[in-house]
Parts: sequence; structure tokens; C-alpha cells
Amino acid sequence: MLRARDGERGPMWFVTSEQTAGRGRRHRPWIAARGNLASSILEVIDVSPAVAATLGFAAGLALEAALQRVSMEASLRSAGSDRMKYSLKWPNDVLAGPQKLAGILLEAEAVADNRLAVVVGIGTNVVAAPEGTPTPATSLAALGIDIGAEELFAVLSDSWADFRGIWDNGRGFGEIRRLWLERATGLGQPVAIRSGGSNLEGTFDTIDESGCMIIRTSEGRRVPVSAGDVYFGSAASAGAA
Repeated sequence: MLRARDGERGPMWFVTSEQTAGRGRRHRPWIAARGNLASSILEVIDVSPAVAATLGFAAGLALEAALQRVSMEASLRSAGSDRMKYSLKWPNDVLAGPQKLAGILLEAEAVADNRLAVVVGIGTNVVAAPEGTPTPATSLAALGIDIGAEELFAVLSDSWADFRGIWDNGRGFGEIRRLWLERATGLGQPVAIRSGGSNLEGTFDTIDESGCMIIRTSEGRRVPVSAGDVYFGSAASAGAA
């Protein structure tokens, strides 16, 4: 974002395999141990903040596709045959089974010429995962996928170009939404959303045309949610407590 304030218009990647002062959602700390992948792309675009927010779904799809590819290649190298399955957790996580493998964070700020600087940060646990996190975490290494951060980034940057093109400054969000829902975790399952001091419980129905999670309550109401901590299944009651 500092580079955008200084006039950089991108798109430009900022990448490191060790991050000591990262930031997650709600200003939570994010530490990328040496060997993990911390990658952020700067895009300066002529869209509204609401439209820019939907770019996060394209980022999730890009990372999921990249992970599928490197996992398959690693499996072939080791003469394995198992296909790793990844899923997307609203709004910004990539899961391997029930465990968090990666997180995505969007930040946006107005710059000159009435354009919006958007930074999409993507942190992936390649060799190590943090402990004691709200959602149990894992790493590619723990899953038996032997690749380096550099190899993952090379694939991710290509995948980003593909899904960024589909998103097309928000014009293609309908297709992004369809693809994202095909990979969504918890769809149709009990969910609890905790935001500030309030809790909402119901069933994860879908995401709408603006990227909000739609919760169907026990009374049959469909409630849009734009932000919050998400708990599925058996964790839903604990998350709402």
C-alpha cells in the first residue's frame, strides 16, 4: 500500500518466504515461518470498494487451483496417486479437510484519479503451521506434499492471471461466484457467525451477488452477512456460545 501511495499502479507482486510482522483479519497477527509463502498483489483499479471486495473470491479460486496443481505434481514425483481435496471457507480461507492451510486478506485505499488501490494478501502454510489458532491449521509439508514456496508462487501467479481475467473488474463475478460455490465448505450445513458482540445461527444457504454469506435462520429468514467469524457443524454451537 505504501508503494501505491507513492504512485505505483501495478499489477505488482510482493513476495517473501519469511514474514515476521504480517497481519490477518481484524488485525490479528500473522507469522509466516521461514519456508512458508507470504504473497501480496497490488492492483489499482477503477471500481467501487464493494466490487473490489469480490476480488477475494477470485483469489481463493486462484490459490485452490494452484494448490491442486502443485499437489498433483508432487504426487506424481513421489509415485503417489491420492488427490488432495481443498475447499474454500467464507470469506477468505483455504482448507485441507477441516484444517486451515491458507488465509487471504484484502485491503483497499483510494488513490489519485479516483481509483482504488487493492492489496490482496495470500499467506500459505508450506512447511509449517501455527498452533493454538481458532481454526486448527496444517501445512503442505504435514500433508505429505513436498514443494517449496517458490514453486507454489510460480503456479499461483499464473493462476491469479486466469481468475483475475474471469473476474474482469467485477463484471465476471457471476462466474466466479458459481465456481466458488462448487468448492465451498459448509454449504447447506449449520453455521454460526460471530461479529462483535452478536451471534447469528442458521444454515449456510449461498453467497449473494455481492459476496455476502446468506444465512437461513430457523424461522426461514434469509439474512445477508458481510463479515464475521464463521463456525460450521459441531463447532457452530461453540462458536456462538
